[in-house]
Amino acid sequence: MLALIFSALLPIALIITLGHLLRRFGFLGEAFWPQAERLAYFVLLPLLFAHGLYRADLSGVPVGAMIAGLSGPAVIGTLVMLVANRAFRFEGPVLTSVIQGSIRFNNYVGVTAAVGLLGVSGAALAAVTNAILVPTVNVLCALVFARYGTRQPTAFGVVKSIALNPLILGCVAGIVLRLTGIVLPQGIEGFMQAMGQAALPIGLLCVGAALNWEALGRGIRPALVATAGKFLLVPAITVAICLAVGLSGPAALVVFMIQCLPTASSSYVMARQLGGDAPLMAGIIAFQTVLGAVTVPLALLLVAPMIGATV
Repeated sequence: MLALIFSALLPIALIITLGHLLRRFGFLGEAFWPQAERLAYFVLLPLLFAHGLYRADLSGVPVGAMIAGLSGPAVIGTLVMLVANRAFRFEGPVLTSVIQGSIRFNNYVGVTAAVGLLGVSGAALAAVTNAILVPTVNVLCALVFARYGTRQPTAFGVVKSIALNPLILGCVAGIVLRLTGIVLPQGIEGFMQAMGQAALPIGLLCVGAALNWEALGRGIRPALVATAGKFLLVPAITVAICLAVGLSGPAALVVFMIQCLPTASSSYVMARQLGGDAPLMAGIIAFQTVLGAVTVPLALLLVAPMIGATV
């Protein structure tokens, strides 16, 4: 089991490391990385989700239980962090980064790991988890920024950002294609598949390029709190809910894995745009990404037998 987990996650770690080295040594110009991340986030990853859901057999997927195992921990984790801040006394912008670091997840790492562990079915389950969790965490984070950020968005702005989220749109497109029974021409489907496959290596290279250790020095305390929320609190809640609702097997494995992944590299962009503590967010991303190389395999190894999953 341990060998399979590491064989699935090792390529992810190596690609992230390569991205970090490419940027650090200037092999690719600085202008490349923002454009590559934009391409992956707005075009490639939505196509991957759309194609995955279009091809997926969702007849046996326990969507209701997955909603509980994904949305429940995100909501509870957010509330716990808000209550705990009475003791921590983080300033508003710092608190937004702590909460993002506690509940958001890295899509690129999640999809790649799911495919590595479960193959084609893993891609479909990862698409379903994104269709559920991406709107949830975006709503929660938007509400937190509306209360604690320095650039408080309007209600219309919050709704617009969620409705136009490219990952949500990709999931909706795939579900619509699946439910309507539309058969795409072979050339169109081949295009979607090829572009979607490019999302994972490009996205992971961008994750490595975005690692920022210098930003961590002044914010180690909030970074540790966010990391405890991400790697301990939210996964523990997820296991409890999975057991309570009877979610098990591959679906439970993907749900749990998604919930214990490092926070999303796009959290930095959200912090910068909505008045969070962007430098602290960059440090949290770097810290969790490296620490996750150890914690995620261990968590899967410990929890898989509890939720009836085989890896």
